[in-house]
Amino acid sequence: MENMNPTDRLNDVLRHIKHAFIGKDEIVDLLGISLIAKENLFLLGPPGTAKSAIVRLLSQCLEDGRNFEYLLTRFTEPNEIFGPFDIRKLKEGELITNTEGMMPEASFVFFDEIFNANSAILNSLLMALNERIFRRGKETRRLPALMFVGASNMLPEDEALAALLDRFLLRVKCDYVDPDKLHEVLLAGWRLEAETPAERPVISASAIIGLQQECRRVDLAPIRKQYIDIVHSLRSTGIKVSDRRAVKLQNIIAASALISNRTTAIISDLWVLKYIWDTEEQIEILSGIIDAIIEKDEAGPAHPQALYNRVPDPEEIMKEVVFLSSKWNGETLSFEERNVIKDKLRFVQNRCSWIKDAGQKTYIQKEIEVLWQHILQTS
Repeated sequence: MENMNPTDRLNDVLRHIKHAFIGKDEIVDLLGISLIAKENLFLLGPPGTAKSAIVRLLSQCLEDGRNFEYLLTRFTEPNEIFGPFDIRKLKEGELITNTEGMMPEASFVFFDEIFNANSAILNSLLMALNERIFRRGKETRRLPALMFVGASNMLPEDEALAALLDRFLLRVKCDYVDPDKLHEVLLAGWRLEAETPAERPVISASAIIGLQQECRRVDLAPIRKQYIDIVHSLRSTGIKVSDRRAVKLQNIIAASALISNRTTAIISDLWVLKYIWDTEEQIEILSGIIDAIIEKDEAGPAHPQALYNRVPDPEEIMKEVVFLSSKWNGETLSFEERNVIKDKLRFVQNRCSWIKDAGQKTYIQKEIEVLWQHILQTS
């Protein structure tokens, strides 16, 4: 491992975490992407899905970094996050925060149940997440945080907290592992319990900073047209992509290229755009749009997550057609809900064209056409 370049070293760390947490490859890969891009990642999932454990292991593999992890409640005070005021300075009439061991000095920050953030800490938290700046009274300082990770078991409904979600560029669901993999989960968990720090692969904070700088030098020219087309397509579908977010997402695309040991982006690097949803309903829509584009890419080497489910499963597509048909026929739908069904059917139709078996493809295409005719007649 001594002769590894920083990219290979990080990939070694990510492989170690994947072996420790079965069925969580998607989350681990997105943590790696976000770390290189110096962007924030949000994990959505119920308790007991290893959200904090995955993040904690990644932070433990950071050789010379400082980790800060905190479970927020409705009553969390600023002192618990940023540190108390320095008593000695306070006696001299200065309001200076003693940040030792607290968030302002951390290389890696994880907030569990982040939407419990109250008004006392919200503004400072928003600034920290967005600008990597800590401001308290007259005090202002740059934060050394390489990335922030937030987690919750629900999405925010309050508008102020929605602004907090907006500070996390990527979002990923963290669900319970497939019951068929329980045996593997138990074995991996048992090994992790017995693991010593010496057995873990590590990467230094300085190496991560070097990768973050290198990420800005990745050539995005080969995918820029397709990226612009996707942004327009998402906006027309009703998925919000602000100009600010569109600019920042380029870092994520570049990170996918870099972690795949490339200095030039390819079409399949756009897989990361599947994780910019605001609601769970958008997850499937985004997957349909992005998968239809990256399936056409023959260049490589592609990121492993870009290859996942690249060839459509005819059985799954047919199940989706049947589901959309029953959804259209079985409920009183609003105008927006009808449009969502049409969008999903359009994406299913697009994926259908990539089915390899000609007979299966023709059959499903006919079923889709029948459903379209029915939709047009009943709209």
